[in-house]
Amino acid sequence: MTSGCTGGENVLGLGGSVTIDGSSTVFPVSEAVAEEFVRSNSKVRVTVGLSGTGGGFSKFCSGEIDISDASRPISASEMEACAARGISFIELPVAYDALSIVVNPKNDWVTCITIEELKKMWEPAAQGNVRSWAQVNPAWSAGGNLKLYGPGTDSGTFDYFTERVNGKTKDSRADYTPSEDDNVLVQGVAGDKGALGYFGLAFLQQNEGRVKGLEVDGGKGCIKPAPANVETGTYPLSRPLFIYVRKDAAERPEVRAFVDFYLENAAFLAADVGYIRFPEPFYAKIKAHWEAGTTGTIFAGKSGTVGEILGVN
Repeated sequence: MTSGCTGGENVLGLGGSVTIDGSSTVFPVSEAVAEEFVRSNSKVRVTVGLSGTGGGFSKFCSGEIDISDASRPISASEMEACAARGISFIELPVAYDALSIVVNPKNDWVTCITIEELKKMWEPAAQGNVRSWAQVNPAWSAGGNLKLYGPGTDSGTFDYFTERVNGKTKDSRADYTPSEDDNVLVQGVAGDKGALGYFGLAFLQQNEGRVKGLEVDGGKGCIKPAPANVETGTYPLSRPLFIYVRKDAAERPEVRAFVDFYLENAAFLAADVGYIRFPEPFYAKIKAHWEAGTTGTIFAGKSGTVGEILGVN
């Protein structure tokens, strides 16, 4: 898949299995890592599911899987569920993603949208009331009827968007077209001139021409959804992606070897599947966190850039 991978030596005697489930956003990264890992460790069976961030944490905190893919930090209720089962975990951010706000390519009335305008569209009070572009911004009267597309309620992308835009996780109008499959969202927006939707930046990059990404103004001007702007932290809808590893599972040699390989190659493989790598000092700090076996979360409930939260300048 990539010539950048390292750690490909044959690990003699390594067998067993590694089970992963969770975020559909993180799935391509974990799948890529799994494919490369088993090339040199063919006796290890690695399975990667995609039941959504919430679904993954449910399985994780029930002890059903070793690793949970997540496109947001673990929630307080999920931590309580894990604690109730005696499950401790190691939290590992692996790459950047960003949410893209997309419209139909024929949309010629908006190129930049503010967080406040997004809130007018998506907050619960908008349900049944905000039905046209002009109701959001009078300058957008050419837009006609507004049709919204977005991830389903089990998605970490939905959780992140609703918290960032509406101020509370899962706070959203319900009269939109939801899907856990980003292809369905692309098809919907591509087929309706008055449509607006949101999903990961990587999927926008894969579908340039079918949909158009808007610049987003989080209070400091219009910023283009581009990898360089995500890396610098200037794009207002950027976020880290995570894997969570069960502490007891990490004691199994095949799981430890897999996570070692994941962190060693996350930068290359994340970029391969369209996400944005962290700066190398971030990975050094994350690897140290893993090697120390530090449990718990440093991201849940925290605001700030990844570097600030990790304590890396």
